[in-house]
Amino acid sequence: MDREQLLNRITLNPDVLVGKPTIRGMRISVEQILDALAAGVAAQELLEDYPMLERDDIRAALLYARDIVASERVYPVNIPVPA
Repeated sequence: MDREQLLNRITLNPDVLVGKPTIRGMRISVEQILDALAAGVAAQELLEDYPMLERDDIRAALLYARDIVASERVYPVNIPVPA
């Protein structure tokens, strides 16, 4: 599955989970997937816990997060220090 096909699995709908990015319109958010993976839950365990989830959904969540981080811009801010 190519990049575009993976990212098409990520959906944004204001009526589902208050518009958070979700997997294929289901009530499984990208955030939930990332939290579980960060907590050490294995991808296989996620797939067993959520039978409607597919391996490519996990890949899509990771790719989506990567794109968000890649688009971040950091700007220096000079805050005056009182004398």
